[in-house]
Amino acid sequence: MRIPAPNFWPAARTGQRWLLNARRRVATVDGHRMVYLERGEPGPGRPTVLLIHGFAAMKENWAFWLQRLPRHWHLLVPDVPGLGESDYRENASYRYLAQALRLREWLASLPTDNIHLVGSSMGGAIAAVLAHEMTQAPRSLTLLNSAGIPEHPDVDLDLPFETDRDDLLIPRDWKGVYRMFNSVGNGKATATGIAMAGLLGPDLLSRTDALRHIFADMVADALAPARYLGPDTPPLQVQWGDRDVITPTRCVRWFETATPDAEVHVFPRVGHLPMLETPGKSAAVLERFVERHAR
Repeated sequence: MRIPAPNFWPAARTGQRWLLNARRRVATVDGHRMVYLERGEPGPGRPTVLLIHGFAAMKENWAFWLQRLPRHWHLLVPDVPGLGESDYRENASYRYLAQALRLREWLASLPTDNIHLVGSSMGGAIAAVLAHEMTQAPRSLTLLNSAGIPEHPDVDLDLPFETDRDDLLIPRDWKGVYRMFNSVGNGKATATGIAMAGLLGPDLLSRTDALRHIFADMVADALAPARYLGPDTPPLQVQWGDRDVITPTRCVRWFETATPDAEVHVFPRVGHLPMLETPGKSAAVLERFVERHAR
């Protein structure tokens, strides 16, 4: 039996937004009400940087980066449709391409041609597809421990993909919540992981059906991003943690052949979420990369 627990996350989310000096916005894309954070405004010489979170996550995953990224940048941080404060719809598709096209529709209304895409895990897979579906390519693309990348260079990208990681990424009870938050890092229990489990557990446990749907759609075309990445990819940066148990570090080898010009950073003693586990270093390498390609 599931034990009810108070959900303090909405209040914590609001307080975090105030501390980050970010504005909460709402847009409608493909019938979904999409909630996002915005800091700064587009303008000459100002890169617009889109930060796309991962599966079973939310826009607040980028909070440590928002504390560190340049104040003159224009930052857009959405809750991807289906997750966070954004709408989930039972009859919608949440494949990477469908999500990318939703974000493309939204970005098309922005008065800027200085867009840079950044994605973590599932968000990296969406960003990889989006970078190649935009009418005007983004100035740069950064992938953090991205989903959709083969673990072996000779994988057939069109074959069905099988995984058992839904057992880890879709918690069904409090034990699963604690296991999830202490596995997506470096695989060891941490005070932060335990605290986040307590704070976000009630929200996650209320989303089991939605998470199953979204995960099934992701797996249905799991390696779609890898089919896009290649010679036509915009300037690419890859960030990875060398202790990731979700998207193993051996995935990085795939970029050596597919996108040999990519700038690759592998962080030691870091797991699946560099922007949370080593925010200073990961934000710094992103800042240098974006500034180099924003001109």
